Amino acid sequence: MTTTIQVLINGNAFELPASATLAGAVAQFGLKPPFAAAINLQFIPNTAYHHTLLHDADQIDLIAPVTGG
Repeated sequence: MTTTIQVLINGNAFELPASATLAGAVAQFGLKPPFAAAINLQFIPNTAYHHTLLHDADQIDLIAPVTGG
C-alpha cells in the first residue's frame, strides 16, 4: 500500500498523503476563498471538500473569480 499520491493542482504536481482530502490539497496549495474547485473536471461543492478523498493522478482545478468587465 502506498503512503502518498501524486496529484496535479492547476497543472502543478503535488505529493500528498494517500488519505488526503480536497480540503487538504487546497490548504497545501495555499489558495484563500472565494474559489471553485473541480476534480477531473467534476465540480465539487465547498461543503464536500473535507469529505472528498483524492486518488493518485487526480487533476484538481482551483478557480478564483475574476472581477471587472
